[in-house]
Amino acid sequence: MTPSPYVFRPMTTADLPMIKRWLALPHVREWWGEPAQQFALVSGDLDETAMDQFLVAAGGSDFGYIQCYDLTAWNSGFGEHPKGTRGIDQFIGEPDMVGRGHGAAFIRAFVDEKLATGVPRMVTDPDPKNARAIRAYEKAGFARDRLVDTPDGIALLMVRDA
Repeated sequence: MTPSPYVFRPMTTADLPMIKRWLALPHVREWWGEPAQQFALVSGDLDETAMDQFLVAAGGSDFGYIQCYDLTAWNSGFGEHPKGTRGIDQFIGEPDMVGRGHGAAFIRAFVDEKLATGVPRMVTDPDPKNARAIRAYEKAGFARDRLVDTPDGIALLMVRDA
């Protein structure tokens, strides 16, 4: 198996200025929402034991963010799933990395690693209108499951099993 070109580094407080900058960019804001509110949530989750946060790097440069959480801690109408199921959310922060296949590739690499270490299922819930994200998740092996009602509105639940 070829090693992934992506590195997933645990996020620290030193990364928060970059995260804040990324959340304010139009291509991130479009789907993640109001930057100050999202920054408060992301930065507040640094101490949350049910949430793992990573910066994504390629070629030694950070370009994205991915969070992986214990589904039972944030079960937002996703229904029943195998014990140990985890959820993910992500974005590419650096604009010059968007539209180049990195999203699907780093999501697949991250999820492959989690499934290989015993996670039985990964889920994600993009906005049903976010065609780019849905395509990336499908390329990363996720299947469309159903529409779900979340605190952020209607979302498309997507599932990938081990």
